[in-house]
Amino acid sequence: MSRQFHVYQSIARAAQEHNVETMFGLMGDANLFMVDSFVRECGGRFVPAAHEGSSILMALAYAHVSGKVGVATVTHGPALTNCATALTEGVRGHVPMVVLAGDTPVDNPRHLQSLDQREMVKMTGAGFEQMRAPETVTKDVARAFYRAQVERRPIVLNMPADFMWQEVEHQSHVLDVFTAPGGVAEGDILDKAIGMIASARRPLILAGGGAVKARDQLIALADRLEAPLATTLKAKGLFNDHPYNIDIFGTLSTPAAYELIAMSDCIVCFGTALHDFTTDRGKLMKDKRIVQVDVEPTAIGGGLHPDAALVADAAQTAETIVYWLNEAEVPASGFTRELDITTLTQHPISAEKQADGFVNYVYALERLESALPKDRILVSDGGRFMTEVWCRLSAPDPQSFVPTVNFGAIGLGLQEAIGAGVAAPDRPVVLFTGDGGFMMGGINEFNTAVRLGLDLIVVVANDSAYGAEHIQFIDRKMDPSLTEFHWPSFAETAIALGGDGEVVRSKAELEVALASLEARKGPFLLELRLDPHDVPRMRV
Repeated sequence: MSRQFHVYQSIARAAQEHNVETMFGLMGDANLFMVDSFVRECGGRFVPAAHEGSSILMALAYAHVSGKVGVATVTHGPALTNCATALTEGVRGHVPMVVLAGDTPVDNPRHLQSLDQREMVKMTGAGFEQMRAPETVTKDVARAFYRAQVERRPIVLNMPADFMWQEVEHQSHVLDVFTAPGGVAEGDILDKAIGMIASARRPLILAGGGAVKARDQLIALADRLEAPLATTLKAKGLFNDHPYNIDIFGTLSTPAAYELIAMSDCIVCFGTALHDFTTDRGKLMKDKRIVQVDVEPTAIGGGLHPDAALVADAAQTAETIVYWLNEAEVPASGFTRELDITTLTQHPISAEKQADGFVNYVYALERLESALPKDRILVSDGGRFMTEVWCRLSAPDPQSFVPTVNFGAIGLGLQEAIGAGVAAPDRPVVLFTGDGGFMMGGINEFNTAVRLGLDLIVVVANDSAYGAEHIQFIDRKMDPSLTEFHWPSFAETAIALGGDGEVVRSKAELEVALASLEARKGPFLLELRLDPHDVPRMRV
């Protein structure tokens, strides 16, 4: 049954028909009536951001934590150009989301905010879908959602403003999408891969973000082989509590785990494109057999050429390998019998240095690991501080870990923390950010978190500098003063924006802040005052 609606109402209903309950965005000329209809007529929730790019980032984290397609909306011209970095972050992270973007009226090419939006979107790597005519609205929306799921990237649906008040017959169109492509490994390459695995004396199983749904099957394979398990950064937390989990593989490994990886003779990789940081620019893969399994063909052969490549489903392939190992009665390797897992997972703690007025960063992280809520969602911004956070702070599972570094940008963390908090309102979100990143992208959205009443803990690693640049000047024995900043008090800023905050300059002040944290009633900011000369280097 069809009914007459304005186009803006039809777009809102089409979103509802795709099970969209939450939409992030910032309203303008081309999308305000659609947003109003989504909220008032469709019962949806609209989360207003302070900046257009923030709405994209919120939707990205919402998609990651909830497992749903994220949805954001912005208006035309400068609103869309403000989203360039965020869209690129989503593309690099393979996040399915739809951006309902307004466009200037077709009949006014000299509109002040007119822009070739297709070319702008194309630059970021996101997909572009044009709303062709008022009569095709629901089909165009359906196509955008279909593409977002199949292509696993943001799709921008371009909506001309002059369509919005035209009347159309609303007809529901939803394209059912099978989002778990199969692919069973078979043939000579599979036989070759199994031969390598069966003959290995020191095999190791590595899982990336593309294999998080295959956890049980990968554990079964590792147990069958008596092989240790490791993950890439994106799959952090996947094998928590397994007795032979050595945690993150690569430049973020403990020294003992790094040596263990170097000793292994066969690495079976599932759902990872083998980034340079994962392989330490290939060093960790030398003189060993590499089997790479991924359902995405473009993930294979980008960083290095494996000895056997299987374009196949991770879970099914792991089950197939176990089956043939059992059929051939291949004995277990015995590799895990040699391991002291405690040594392999402990990151070293150097002698504590603590200048007056500063807290030791590693000490603070170790203390926060034990004091922060265990059921947290862990979000990290980009910056010099981040790798110590990744190594020393745990996350319950990969879906509860959001590193905002797909594009190597800083200043994206608080926005994604908000999206994570909206996706899981019953869980605390812990964000680690630097002072530069907070000033760049966090300060303008902290009040958004306050308005939403989120259970958000923001830890600002404040070394009063752009740390990665600071250390480069120091290394070359040059004056680093151009990298240093006299910021305002972040704790006082958080209070002024409606939240709460504490400054930490010592162990004693950290304990006071943690006690205050227990009684938090909304967004809470911990400002760790750090000596810029004493923050550990990035482990990348």
